[in-house]
Amino acid sequence: MTEVSFYHLQRLPLERVLPQLIEKCLERGWRCVVQAASRERIEALDQHLWTYDDASFLPHGTDREPDAALQPVLLTSSDVNPNGAAVRFLIDGVGLERIESYLRLVHLFDGSDPEQVDRAREHWRGAVRGGHEVAYWQQDADGRWQRK
Repeated sequence: MTEVSFYHLQRLPLERVLPQLIEKCLERGWRCVVQAASRERIEALDQHLWTYDDASFLPHGTDREPDAALQPVLLTSSDVNPNGAAVRFLIDGVGLERIESYLRLVHLFDGSDPEQVDRAREHWRGAVRGGHEVAYWQQDADGRWQRK
């Protein structure tokens, strides 16, 4: 079964959290797909992942590029997985019908956006109904992620 995690963003924005989570996946040798709600969001993330840290960058591409299948991290606004990713990040409240092909599915949602919180709850219920292992993560006062 796919492990489904929910990261409740309250202290740090997505732009700070997502690169850290992707780095951990790449350290484990896992390819990733990041799915957003719009092409505009993908374009913004594309630029951000090249410049988020002065000392490094995350190798990635978008699903519009001819070498999408070769990318260790692929950005998309659709449900494609041409790079054979083991981990899929879902942002902006997007969902995914078929999750069984992934080792891990990670929902990142903005705790200050009631619509995203409601969608995260819907996705949680769906994952539980599907028999998947589900985890909820929240940051403590020191900024460390705690499983609740």
